[in-house]
Amino acid sequence: MSIYNRFIGETVELLISGKKSITGIVIDIGSDIIVVYDGEQFIYIPKMHIHLISNHTDNETEIETPKSMPINFEEETISFRKILMNAKGLFSEVFITSNQSIHGYITNIMNDYFIFYSPVYKMMLIPMQHLKWLIPYKESERPYTLSNEELPLVPFNMTLARTFTEQCKKYEGKLVIFDLGKDPNKIGKLVKMDNGQLQLTIERNKNVFLNIQHIKTLHLP
Repeated sequence: MSIYNRFIGETVELLISGKKSITGIVIDIGSDIIVVYDGEQFIYIPKMHIHLISNHTDNETEIETPKSMPINFEEETISFRKILMNAKGLFSEVFITSNQSIHGYITNIMNDYFIFYSPVYKMMLIPMQHLKWLIPYKESERPYTLSNEELPLVPFNMTLARTFTEQCKKYEGKLVIFDLGKDPNKIGKLVKMDNGQLQLTIERNKNVFLNIQHIKTLHLP
């Protein structure tokens, strides 16, 4: 039994990696994930990113317990991987890096990363360890109000490596963008991978070296 089980059905405050604060009712708790409802949406939060959880003391905050959940399970217990598996093909918001969420849907789930299709960034590789939370869209919602023709839900048929490191090696010699391209040192040609280190040639032919453990997203231009 999780030490957090005492919070089920209670309104709590959570401090999440990235200095984000969430207030809501704890709906469910799994071995490595917590489900919180904030009155409007369900937030699936991996426990590894919860820095603090405490009872909410503001009596003016009233959140009604929802009658149903957007991701349903046949099993009694939930887990991070089960959430990702059941979220495949559902429009969702994921929070990974900086102050920006990414909107789209999960297409594939591998050993330690998943493929997320965004109408803005297209195909993205996201290591599971860097997913701070996932919020499924309501059934009637679509990202950016795009139509089925503009944003179809289609399966992804590319052959993928089992691990993020192995998949990154496939992009050696190609132009890549890490962490949404917010840092100019993370946009360039992936020259080589060696023992968890990435050699990247950025603008003006400067070489930088990045630790793959700190890479949160990868997409191609």
